[in-house]
Amino acid sequence: MSLTIASSPPTELNQSLGFVRIVELDPEGRAAIEYQAGMHMCHSGGVVQGGFVTGWIDAAMAHAAMAMTGPDIVPMSLELKVSFFAPARPGLVMARAWVERRGRSTCFFEGQLLDDQGKVLAKASSTLMLADRSRVEQASSAALGSG
Repeated sequence: MSLTIASSPPTELNQSLGFVRIVELDPEGRAAIEYQAGMHMCHSGGVVQGGFVTGWIDAAMAHAAMAMTGPDIVPMSLELKVSFFAPARPGLVMARAWVERRGRSTCFFEGQLLDDQGKVLAKASSTLMLADRSRVEQASSAALGSG
């Protein structure tokens, strides 16, 4: 069953990425997120910098993993490959992602970025490790405390 969510808590990361809304979160391992690409994200010729494109698809893949596994698991990227087919321009874009293969602790995801007309601008694949949230947070706290 697919779940549509109108908004997500505003975080600095979401704001930096131009987050608009989560369109779909499906426990089968799918997600779709809308972003607003702005001129401040562009380099020459009004083309969105590739790091934003990568970040949008990566975030959609992470949301698909979290929809599939629940809140106690943190998806951590082990590998990420992006292919760019057409330039992303300022305006509304949609990042979609889905699980290709799920393992016990490692999963393979794919995703794509589409413009507001449905044209595929980029595709990505990722290998994600499913980590226990409490262990990730504990390691993060320990690292911050040792600095």
